[in-house]
Amino acid sequence: MNGLDTRHIVNAFGRAAATYAQHAALQHDVEDLLLERLEYVRESPLRVLDVGSGPGRGTAALRKRFASAQVIALDIAMPMLTQIRLGWLRPLARVCADARELPIADASIDVLYSSLCLQWIEDLPALFNEFRRVLRPGAYVAFSTFGPDSLYELRAAWSAADDAPHVNGFLDVARVGDALVAAGFRDPVLDVEHFTLGYDDAFGLMRDLKGIGATNAHVHRARGLTGKARLQRMIAAYEPFRSDGRLPATYEIIFAHAWAPDSSQPRRGEAGEIASFSVDQLRGSRRR
Repeated sequence: MNGLDTRHIVNAFGRAAATYAQHAALQHDVEDLLLERLEYVRESPLRVLDVGSGPGRGTAALRKRFASAQVIALDIAMPMLTQIRLGWLRPLARVCADARELPIADASIDVLYSSLCLQWIEDLPALFNEFRRVLRPGAYVAFSTFGPDSLYELRAAWSAADDAPHVNGFLDVARVGDALVAAGFRDPVLDVEHFTLGYDDAFGLMRDLKGIGATNAHVHRARGLTGKARLQRMIAAYEPFRSDGRLPATYEIIFAHAWAPDSSQPRRGEAGEIASFSVDQLRGSRRR
């Protein structure tokens, strides 16, 4: 997973702000499952940060769950933040910023929540160090992100059409877990679930991806319009995956939660001790 075009990501999600909700069935399911992990938060938090909030469905759930907390919605695309409608009686803090450079004070966040955002950020060690900076010691972090099996059918179909990258790459659960441990987070728990959506044709899948802003962001992606011949080759190569009359689109979702360490807890640097993270300790994989 290398070579993501951040400017393209910002523009794509900005354009999709008004259509996101109607195409985000998977995102809503994942969001709901991640929200269930908040049962591990035993104390009433003062500040809760939603990283990659999008149009604010998860933010609204966070504010309902933690009624006395200040909930902050943060997204890199301003149009997404302007879609949030949560009423004027309790104004919501909205921050347009890159998650890699959070404009948040050190040790000021009690709960950090992020659903299907991290896959758009290549340097997870740097990102988790930034998360650690803004979290108070003992604070809770929960996130979800895509794993490498996501959209494998679409990736295979495009590879039969040409050699250009059409589907973004994603980190596997071991690398995500290792990055958490390297940043010093305590007691990380990770598990994997697979979701499969069904479509009448490939165009339905592509409409959903465009509708939520999840377009190809690789710096070496093909520019301009896709030729008709290449598109037809991709469609033909997708057909063998059809099952029960539907074209499947599989998503591998990595769920994780952990606790922020004390400030004295060392991070793992390139020259430091190598911390281990055993995939055998994961809860396993479920398919939906």
